[in-house]
Amino acid sequence: MLNTLSYGLLGLLAKEPCSGYDLMLRIQPFWQAKHSQIYPLLAKLERENYVQYERIEQRDKPDKKVYTITDFGREAVMEWLGEPPAETAFRDELSLKANCIWMTDRNTAAPLFLARMKQLETKIAYYEKLLTRIPEEERHIRSKHFGDYILLNRAISLAEGQIEWCKWVIQMLEDGQDV
Repeated sequence: MLNTLSYGLLGLLAKEPCSGYDLMLRIQPFWQAKHSQIYPLLAKLERENYVQYERIEQRDKPDKKVYTITDFGREAVMEWLGEPPAETAFRDELSLKANCIWMTDRNTAAPLFLARMKQLETKIAYYEKLLTRIPEEERHIRSKHFGDYILLNRAISLAEGQIEWCKWVIQMLEDGQDV
């Protein structure tokens, strides 16, 4: 049985062949995964015939493997798509700190939310840049870029909502209201 990240990697490979590094970059806007997770999964997927790879020689760098999905891998993704998604897991250090905010003062608390706003603004700019790379004619349900298009819009919307929440908390801190 494959884990969710495995299916995500297979889905990305269904779009186009990629190296492990390229897969890491492509999945980052939607799923946090590191090299240390992706490369062992790719090796497992290759052993179990979900993917295959071609070794590409490079000058001044180690050879790289470019992976493609197999028919078996494609079938696994299609089966996975028909299953209901798991409940969203939410892990956020700022949320843990917000739960303890009553223990500190506004001069300590406000910078936490200002820093998060800056992080989110940077993410939005990055997501908007990625959106510009999807041509208008590829923003339809039958395009292999449609998932990217709707997920980038979702990421922007969620980040904008978080920025509004941060502004609200900062305003409450400035007004001296009880949280």
